[in-house]
Amino acid sequence: MKIALGAALLLFVGTTSFAQTENIVGVAAGNENFSTLVTAVKSADLVGTLSSEGPFTVFAPTNDAFAKLPDGTVSNLLEPASEKALIGVLTYHVVAGKYDAAAVIEAIKGSNGSFAIETVQGGVILLSLEGEKVILTDAKGGRSTVVMADVPASNGVIHAIDTVVMPM
Repeated sequence: MKIALGAALLLFVGTTSFAQTENIVGVAAGNENFSTLVTAVKSADLVGTLSSEGPFTVFAPTNDAFAKLPDGTVSNLLEPASEKALIGVLTYHVVAGKYDAAAVIEAIKGSNGSFAIETVQGGVILLSLEGEKVILTDAKGGRSTVVMADVPASNGVIHAIDTVVMPM
């Protein structure tokens, strides 16, 4: 199944092939559109976790997704005093197991149009379809769209999203 990607294909121009030996952190670090995410992962000391065997599925916010947050949110989350909150936000974007786009769409269709999936943080994200687009709905009712699916990594898969989802 195909997920509509639209102009978001531009996210990965110049990065059309990914070495299977790169883990999730390595793949994200190799793409300038994830620099904010990589900075946050380093700040939260999650590099080791996301570099481990996994497998993981990461719904990875792009830099533009982080830019949509209210002014000061990212810088506040990167403060040492906010490490616990930052870890909560980041691990809310991670699911244990490897779920490629076809598996996500199959789960949604097999669950009457929406599929609740538990995150590593312990919260739930609701996955649904709008046309061919996969939509994530967070605990606050916020919505995000998958703009690039099935970016392979040695320890899982990355799906780029256009909005940061929040656990609470």
